[in-house]
Amino acid sequence: MAIEKASSREFDDVHEDSPVEEVRLTVPITDDPSLPVLTFRMWFLGLCSCILLSFLNDFFWYRTQPLTISAISQIAVLPLGGFMARILPTTPFPGRGWSYSLNPGPFNLKEHVIVTIFANCGVSQGGGDAYSIGAITVMKAYYKQSLGFLCAIFIVLTTQALGYGWAGMLRRYLVDPVEMWWPANLAQVSFFRALHEREPKSKGFTRMQFFLVFMAASFAYYALPGYLLPILTFFSWVCWAWPRSITAQQIGSGYHGLGVGAFTLDWAGISAYHGSPLVAPWSSIVNVGVGFIMFIYIIIPVCYWRFNTFDARKFPIFSNKLFRTNGLSYDTTKTLTPQRDLNIAAYNNYGKLYLSPLFALSIGSGFARFTATLTHVAPFHGSDIWRQSRSAMKNVKKDIHAKLMSVYKPVPEYWFLILLALSIVLSLLMCFIWKDEVQLPWWALLFAFALAWVVTLPIGVIQATTNQQPGYDIIAQFIFGYVYPGKPIANLLFKIYGRISTAHALSFLSDLKLGHYMKIPPRCMYTAQLVGTLVSGVVNLAVAWWMLASIDNLCDVESLNPNSPWTCPKFRVTFDASVIWGLIGPKRLFGPGGLYRNLVWLFLIGAVLPVPVWILHKIYPEKKWIPLINIPVISYGFAGMPPATPTNIASWLVTGTIFNYFVFKYRKEWWKKYNYVLSAALDAGTAFMAVFIFFALQNEKIDLKWWGTDIDHCPLASCPTAPGIVVQGCPSH
Repeated sequence: MAIEKASSREFDDVHEDSPVEEVRLTVPITDDPSLPVLTFRMWFLGLCSCILLSFLNDFFWYRTQPLTISAISQIAVLPLGGFMARILPTTPFPGRGWSYSLNPGPFNLKEHVIVTIFANCGVSQGGGDAYSIGAITVMKAYYKQSLGFLCAIFIVLTTQALGYGWAGMLRRYLVDPVEMWWPANLAQVSFFRALHEREPKSKGFTRMQFFLVFMAASFAYYALPGYLLPILTFFSWVCWAWPRSITAQQIGSGYHGLGVGAFTLDWAGISAYHGSPLVAPWSSIVNVGVGFIMFIYIIIPVCYWRFNTFDARKFPIFSNKLFRTNGLSYDTTKTLTPQRDLNIAAYNNYGKLYLSPLFALSIGSGFARFTATLTHVAPFHGSDIWRQSRSAMKNVKKDIHAKLMSVYKPVPEYWFLILLALSIVLSLLMCFIWKDEVQLPWWALLFAFALAWVVTLPIGVIQATTNQQPGYDIIAQFIFGYVYPGKPIANLLFKIYGRISTAHALSFLSDLKLGHYMKIPPRCMYTAQLVGTLVSGVVNLAVAWWMLASIDNLCDVESLNPNSPWTCPKFRVTFDASVIWGLIGPKRLFGPGGLYRNLVWLFLIGAVLPVPVWILHKIYPEKKWIPLINIPVISYGFAGMPPATPTNIASWLVTGTIFNYFVFKYRKEWWKKYNYVLSAALDAGTAFMAVFIFFALQNEKIDLKWWGTDIDHCPLASCPTAPGIVVQGCPSH
């Protein structure tokens, strides 16, 4: 109680609670520095949680509807921690000048938080940012490369450690400032409070009761879209109304078309690619929605039906496959040498590579998104970044949370720099030892490191304020494809060490902000994240190795059962990217004479678009809505398609609008108490049922086959409409 009074008195003196309303409503402004953190219970539960989530998230990223799971550790840890507090001996082990107890008292909030952060290493590396594992999957499953486990572990661990190094260097810009509030963390803060704080008796459920009820409901319900009635994942009623019309099915298909009128009743489908819509700020949802509507309902139809842009009608309107000029699938093995390089003579004989129109324009949006990110952050946040660079955060005004954290010893920056230097050295060593397998020269790695250093900060600013992470996968591979063409594996790994080290860094920074909100000592955070990173990397790779060896035809859509969940849409796009940027190369596709050369103008357009927004903000500073116009996030409305479908994004937008506009505006007390708890409950229930279905049914080859297991019922949506193009299963024109 004394600590709470001191914290509250400090707050009353400085009046510096967060300026962000969602943070004020969610994050407590008290702290108890006496709570133990690095306990035996934390290490035991943290290791178990990290291993479990590493397995689950790796497992789910191979499925047609990927799912990132993070709530399970929060749920299971509390009763387990309480059980250990009851049974473990309380007598401390004595030592010379020290003692250590297996049971220092009741299982506390900070132990719970640090276990979750430990486990989150299994989320960020195995789930949400599963690119390192994806690259290895592509090398083995698509390129049939005989990659050794030791080389693979070098790739996984060095990219993670590299990201951790970037995170340590950018803490002062992306964790400490009050404006960098990391919206997704508020769901976890709310849930921790629901689990640990005693609520006064009132009408309705407590947070814990609410969580348990909706987790059970989510668990039971997911048996329908997950196994019994998969059609709920893509409810494409337009195709039923026009069963013989290619155009109607292209428009209405939720899986292979524009998804107009289609929707999903599957939480895994809603949250598959942009995360939970319940934790996205309303301004971010609006920006994404503007971009989505503009792209899906205006640009794509005009380009396809009005102008036949890029010979679009020869191909499906939406597909993650690669095509030949005759509309058939592109067989990359026809253009590969035994060393997985481009056979130029074979390529010239086989023919050019073509993309579906939505895929091509989505790549173009990536060009605009990259330059828009830089020119958005420069005017809107550049002065703050410069001021923080000059002052090194020593004299910058802090909110109550930063003041409460100042009582703990900070982590010296050289701890992160040592880790960064070690990962760079080991990465370079890998290039020399496994030169033939990775194809990547040492200078390319240094180039990737430099690119990551330039873009991590501006992308981090956007994620920390909007909960959206504009990627630069495309630009990284585009640049390197020009510099080092014909090398698909090298291009893939350049992306890993450039773009994906950024993704890992931002995941670590998000956890650092969670620790900041929950007042976790920084040195405890460093220790837990570092150990969790190493453990999750090894487990992720072991799981991927096992799945590649034990699941027949994993990721091979042509050979799999049509109802198989192991289609790997995320990794298929990773493979496509290695072909586009590495094997064929951007010069042939986007250079002079290339079919997609005009898309390069989007670099310039993206750089220019944020400027008028900034000018309007300067002219009308009283208009608070103007700086909420975020061009990179608008462009994010059509990012990730494929593998994301328009139905995934549209359902995400509708759900986010319901909860973060209508409920937030008209039922704020309900939103404050239950919104983030509901998000965690839906994640957890869906995850538990999906794992149960796999091990109890799918792994035993117990599959259903009936009308409801066809997830789309739009067989003509993948058909071309150009005259003379003949594709099996499609009517001729």
